[in-house]
Formats: sequence, structure tokens, C-alpha cells
Amino acid sequence: MGRLFAIEIIYRGIYQKTLASRISRAIVLAAHQEGKPGISFGRYGDSPERNGIPAKNFAIVGTDQETLEQGMAKYEPKEVDITIAVDDTLFKGVESWAWYGLQPVNKLLKPGGTLIVTSRETPEALIKMAHRKETPYQLAIVKGTPSFSGLWVYKDDHTDVRILGAIAKLLPELFSLKSVQKAIVNEWKDPVKAESAARSCERISTTEVMPNQGNPEIPYKFEFPKWHEMGEGIAIPSIPAGRAVEDPVSHATGGFRPDRNPTFKKFTTRTMRPVVNFDTCIKCTLCWLQCPDSCFDVTPEGLYDANMQACCGCGVCEAVCPVKDCVTMVNESEFGDNASQWEDWKKDKAAYKIWLEDKIKTRSERSHGFRYRGQYEEQIPEMLRIAREG
Repeated sequence: MGRLFAIEIIYRGIYQKTLASRISRAIVLAAHQEGKPGISFGRYGDSPERNGIPAKNFAIVGTDQETLEQGMAKYEPKEVDITIAVDDTLFKGVESWAWYGLQPVNKLLKPGGTLIVTSRETPEALIKMAHRKETPYQLAIVKGTPSFSGLWVYKDDHTDVRILGAIAKLLPELFSLKSVQKAIVNEWKDPVKAESAARSCERISTTEVMPNQGNPEIPYKFEFPKWHEMGEGIAIPSIPAGRAVEDPVSHATGGFRPDRNPTFKKFTTRTMRPVVNFDTCIKCTLCWLQCPDSCFDVTPEGLYDANMQACCGCGVCEAVCPVKDCVTMVNESEFGDNASQWEDWKKDKAAYKIWLEDKIKTRSERSHGFRYRGQYEEQIPEMLRIAREG
């Protein structure tokens, strides 16, 4: 048998679907230039178009047809040579409707494999976010903001070809830079994109991540019942309706907080989260009504507190809020917990105002897609400058 190569691309639903499929397809096309057969395919949950839900694309390449067919016989690879994360907040771990429980972003990496991420963070900052792995692996950063190519219409920011150029440097046994440039020109008829791949290949470098580095927390796990442990029937308890909310200062109760699934926590899928200015809230109810996950709790005084255990970061609340900057989407990497914003505001309104202003300042030039549909045209020149100049 020959050598089997496997690469996974982890991306966020519809926002990065086009981007991930282009990367996966181009990996196979580049390998074809060297006579290696391959296949690219997707794996995702029951609603892959849903905003914020992580999904995967795979590219499998063999040095010969028999080796490839052996790899294709599996549902999906159990280990990969390279994992590509096109959004750096995925480093905290990913949970989807397509697999079970929170998974470390580096879970499938072979010992010594490479984790490639699009980010402007330092290796040290990213390593802290990723869960620890029992064996060493390599971290490679393609400099740039997370690309949301693929939401309403594909806008080209060269993220795809820059990742392809990095792969040529990091896994030369799969394909050379010359082969990937040929595939780029054949597929997209754009020599500028081929040049971007070459520049990325020249610049990319790796940092070795050791087993004692990273987030030491053990992700949530559960055991499936054995066939002989299952009864004739199974009953799944329903989720209770909910209860009133207690004010942390006065201890008065009121409003309503629905009970939620105790196991599946959508916050692990977030790339951004809403921060709320309760002082400017007009209690219009639009965020509460329009939230697709019913993640807003109604407080005793009629305000709306986004429950960060339930929020997937879709940004609908920001889009429908009629008050400027009352709800603002901020990058998830700015937060370390899922504490209630309303409770913090009630306990110390002055301190909360300072915290709120500090978080809003960190908002990147890219706001959420729901708010600015023309954002890609604004980003492209910046991304092309990074591609050309580093």
C-alpha cells in the first residue's frame, strides 16, 4: 500500500462554506498535478446552512488508486496530517450537530501534524486557547482576519490560495508549490492568486506545541450505552418550562428564564457574542422575539439578558435592535466566561459601563455579516495587502 494523506477544514456554516469547499477541492486538484488521486467531501450537521454551527470538509489523497479507495472506505478520517481552522475562535473547541460533544480543534491531528489557522494572534495566544494534546504538533499561522467568504455571495480575499501555498511548504510530500500554482491558474485563471500562494509558501513558519502547553481542561464527554445495557424502550425527559428571574441585588423575582438543554451548549460554536447596553435599552422586545435560539432571558424590570450558555452568536439581535450600539457584536476571543451581563450591570452599573466601553473598543473593523452586507468589499483591499506584503 502507498501513502494516504488526509486534511480537514473546519469552518462555520454558510459563512465559510464556499471558502472551505474551494480549499478542499483545490488540494485534490493540486495533488492531481502530480498524479495522485484524491477526493474532497463535506461532513456537517442536519442544518449546515445555520449561522455559527461548525462543519467540516475533508480532502483525502493517495499515492495510488488502491490506497485512496482504502481511505474512502471509512466514513471520515480518524486522523489527519493537517487541520485547517479558517476562524481562530474555533481554537477553543468545536461542537456541531454532526458529531458528539465538544471536540478539541487538534483532536484528529497525527503526532507531529500541523494545525493551520487564519489569524492575527500570536502563537502564544492561540496555544492557550487550544486544548492540550498528548503528542506534540506544529502550529502555523496564515496572517489575516477570519474570512467570511461564502455568506451571501463569494468575495475573493485570497485566504484560500494563501492556505494552499502554506500546505505546499508544510507538507511537500502531498504537492509542490509549482503543482498548486498550476491548479490555481487552471481553476481560477488568475496569476495574481498563484503569486499570493507563492508568497504564503515563502513566509509560513511553524511553532512546535508540546503536550504541556494549552488549555488543560478536559472537554465534556459522555458514554454511549452498550447494546446490552439498553432497555426495551427509552424515555427522554422533557425540558421544564422555566422560572422567574431573581434580581441579584434586591432579590425580587419576575420576568422569565426558560430552562435549556443541560447537555448541548451552543456557545462553543460562537465567533462573536452580543454585549448589551442596558442603560439605552428601550424594551422594544425585538431581540427577544427575533432570536432564533430564544436565548434572551426577560429580567424582572423587563430588560433582556442574552444567556451566553445558549447564544450561538448569530448576530440577529444586533441587526434588529433599533437603538445605535445598544447591542454590539464583539469577537469571542475577548471573553473568558459566560457570566450574565445583566447581573454584572445590576451589581455595579458604573463598572459595567467601563467594561462595556472597553469591549466595544475591541470590535474589529469587520462587524457581523447581518449588519453590513457590503463588508467584503471593504475588507478585500486590506486582505490583498496582507497577501502581498505580509
